[in-house]
Amino acid sequence: MIIKNKKTILFGFLSTVTASLIFATNIQAENFDSPSAQTSKLEAYLKFTKIVQLIEEQYVDDINASNIIDNALKGMLSNLDAHSSFMDAKETKELQVQTHGEFGGLGITVGMKDGALTVIAPLEGTPADAAGIKAGDIILKINEQATIGMTIDKAVSIMRGKPNTAIELTIVRKGEGKPLKIQIIRDIIEIQSVYSKTIGDDVLYLRITSFDQKVVSGMKRAISQHPESRGIILDLRNNPGGLLNQAIGVVDMFVDNGIIVSQKGKIPEENLIYNATQNSTNTQIPLVILVNGGSASASEIVSGALQDHKRAVIVGQKTFGKGSVQVVMPISQDEALRLTIARYYLPSGRTIQAVGVTPDIEVAYGEIKKAEEGISIKEKDLQKHLESELEKVDGKREKKNKNEDKTIITEEQLYKDAQLKSALDILKALMITNNI
Repeated sequence: MIIKNKKTILFGFLSTVTASLIFATNIQAENFDSPSAQTSKLEAYLKFTKIVQLIEEQYVDDINASNIIDNALKGMLSNLDAHSSFMDAKETKELQVQTHGEFGGLGITVGMKDGALTVIAPLEGTPADAAGIKAGDIILKINEQATIGMTIDKAVSIMRGKPNTAIELTIVRKGEGKPLKIQIIRDIIEIQSVYSKTIGDDVLYLRITSFDQKVVSGMKRAISQHPESRGIILDLRNNPGGLLNQAIGVVDMFVDNGIIVSQKGKIPEENLIYNATQNSTNTQIPLVILVNGGSASASEIVSGALQDHKRAVIVGQKTFGKGSVQVVMPISQDEALRLTIARYYLPSGRTIQAVGVTPDIEVAYGEIKKAEEGISIKEKDLQKHLESELEKVDGKREKKNKNEDKTIITEEQLYKDAQLKSALDILKALMITNNI
């Protein structure tokens, strides 16, 4: 989300037809619509205010115009798209806490997909991740509240709470015969955004969990610390996005000219183009990017832009499809409007919104079964094999080097992750092709 300071918007939805006529007449004087369009607008405003007046006067329970209009605004915004909303005083305050304060949460990013509240991705190392929440999970219930018809803002406000308090999510997961109930303990969410590891002597593995303000500097530091690297695997799986400038900065590290991303909306000043620069750009090192259904927003900008520039090979599964720009505009001292005002477009002109990025090579997540070799053991592996057999016999030998160096990805770990293994094989081929 992009938060901007915009002038207060005064929507004079008045509760009388007379006042509505004055309001509509002012609109006519201030715009240049055709007479038929102006008439249509006037009729629409009159219809709205007439219905508000009828509800206030004749509905069986007492209800004032302010509550009627607040509820109407919420319904209006929710029908635009999943990310636009009218926020009353309580929801506006919650957004301020989310943006600037400290809160207890689960560590998941959610979105609407096909009308269902869906987990975009659990953030690595958070309570949701530890509890086993997965990208693509549909949240059917939060505690005992059904999420059908619930807005994203409402769902987030319920899931957030005091640290060390429990919450139960009822999850619908593909491949499971019935819904799963998962209990999670809220905690303060602290995320390390960039992890670096090595594979063999010449491959650098970089994992970005979310695009916070330290991503570009973290990546540059990791690359400078591994000058021997001849290829990079950039893992954006289950990365729900974050700051646009960091996504642009990552692409700019590998592309020296051309468009990185653009955004287009109805208002001319929101039509922006972000271009690559030549500063500290590496256009030679082979690059493979891993994505999946939990890769969204900034992750899709990075993978899609580098794909369009033919600067990286994208491996994995189709991304989530979140490519819209939201701004928060105050409409009173304690109420605000969150509105989608533009969409992102990749260098080729294609959109991300509701479409996502399709990998160059699609690989499902899973484990790779090694071919059985019977009792045949290569001479160079004999000592390792004998040590393994001794461990099975007495159970007393310490496992040498087991988790001793967490900066290295082992062969065993590779074979447990088919997508990563495929990415490595592709990167090795690129390194040979490029004579690196």
